Amino acid sequence: MDIFADFAARVAAALKTLYPEAPVELIARAVVEPPRDPAHGDLSSNAAMVVAKPLGKSPREIATALAEHFKHDPDVDTVEVAGPGFVNFRLDDPVWHRVLRSVDILGEGFGKADLGRGDRVNVEYVSANPTGPMHVGHTRGAVFGDALASLLAYVGYDVTREYYINDAGGQIDVLAQSAFLRYREALGETIVIPPGLYPGDYLKPVGEQLADAYGRELLDLPEAEWMPKVKELTLKLMLELIKTDLAELGVQHDLFFSERTLHGPGGDIERTLQWLREQNLVYQGTLEPPKGQTDEDWEAREQTLFRATLYGDDVDRALVKSDGSYTYFAADIAYHRNKYLRGFKHMINVLGADHSGYVSRLKAAVKAVSGGEADMDVKIMQLVRLLRNGEPFKMSKRSGDLVLLSDVVEEVGVDATRFMLLYRRNDAQMDFDFALVKEQSRDNPVFYVQYAHARTCSVFRMAEKELPALDLSALELSQAPLELLVSPADIELIKAVAQWPRTVSAAALAHEPHRIAFYLYELAAAFHSFWAKGKDDRALRFVNPEDLKVTVARLALVGAVRQVLVNGLTVLGVSAPDELS
Repeated sequence: MDIFADFAARVAAALKTLYPEAPVELIARAVVEPPRDPAHGDLSSNAAMVVAKPLGKSPREIATALAEHFKHDPDVDTVEVAGPGFVNFRLDDPVWHRVLRSVDILGEGFGKADLGRGDRVNVEYVSANPTGPMHVGHTRGAVFGDALASLLAYVGYDVTREYYINDAGGQIDVLAQSAFLRYREALGETIVIPPGLYPGDYLKPVGEQLADAYGRELLDLPEAEWMPKVKELTLKLMLELIKTDLAELGVQHDLFFSERTLHGPGGDIERTLQWLREQNLVYQGTLEPPKGQTDEDWEAREQTLFRATLYGDDVDRALVKSDGSYTYFAADIAYHRNKYLRGFKHMINVLGADHSGYVSRLKAAVKAVSGGEADMDVKIMQLVRLLRNGEPFKMSKRSGDLVLLSDVVEEVGVDATRFMLLYRRNDAQMDFDFALVKEQSRDNPVFYVQYAHARTCSVFRMAEKELPALDLSALELSQAPLELLVSPADIELIKAVAQWPRTVSAAALAHEPHRIAFYLYELAAAFHSFWAKGKDDRALRFVNPEDLKVTVARLALVGAVRQVLVNGLTVLGVSAPDELS
């Protein structure tokens, strides 16, 4: 039961009854949400202000009419007009009791929605160059993309989780050359790694496998002949390493798409450029140099350009370099056309902060190749500053000075890594403080939320111990006397539970999984607060041998809190332990 969606529907129906001439599309824009100040009520709607102008009436006049209408609603205790035309509702307690009933009935389905209606959505995330293991710089995007995909699936989308393998650029040649040196090393040679190659020790096992596979055969071949062999095996091993690293973080993909498949005669890039020419979206021209930034595709000459400005981009974009090879953006257009032709009209790309300049061109590309049918959302992951003793780590694949994803997971665990990286907006920089993540206090969000779940479990253990005559295994909490939950503390905790469906829908529509983490922290805080009140007031204890009926009702409330905590943590890919050590 989503009480906010329910009352939004009631407000819309009331507007249609009172003002049949009100534009339907405006009525649909009206919202029902919690008021900023809880003293103003349980729900607040801006509906009167949304429809006032086309109706030629003042917002307060419409709000007054709505308030009068809802005075006859049996679920409404009081309704009043506030400010410029808000309608504020205070609900009767039985409404909140019905919320608890719905949690018990729906269980893990409480909060799920059908916003997606089965529409297909492609979420592309991580997509790091396959030139080494995952480092902490990749971790935030990996966790974000994985959680967002889970969230969208939770609200009814058909989600494909995709990884774009950047295996066609010059960095792959550098990788192969670096691996070849390690191959020679594995055969007993003393090597010196020149500047520009990857010196990381993670390539030593690759060199050993090359030696096992080819013996000394490659030493007698010119680079043009050993390069394809080394490249193929090295890419295979690097991709296996990446998949292993991601699995340690609980991150999975449905599809790994190779950039190399886009290239070559008759490939997607060639076909896409031909299609763009047929649509008159390509021309020969000269671009101005980029202002204040470096664009790797810019050249001071006449080029083959895509009319990106027709689709909202700042400038048109180059597709072919002077040597006849394709630009990175040509591959990007072909790749996203490939997604569209695979049936995706909703696309989400999760990119690092260094790709912020790509947003407008990617959106332009998707609009062009889909004829405006598909939409694209690009989520930029700002940097994570990893602190130890107040000093940030330095990361570079080329230098070999890496802080690996696996290192972070090994030190603080999967749950802490995932939750903490999601406990901040993706577009805000963040510090990942090892000391805080390991701390067992309210200041550590993941501990605080998991501790709340562990406490809900301890309530049932306590009931089993203190009330041996109460058979919990046979207890039908769905039949609990919830009408006894009338104290302000009871109602406030139920209200916190009732926020879950609304939070899920809002987070999914905005593509912002951090809202789930924030909500779970607030729900945990509400539960811990109730627990603390019970220490001072016996009447507010969850388990009270002197009042079995209230105890059964409170157990139903605790069970609802536990269920919502599990539902939310599951969306984030974080466990819900029954006990914490």
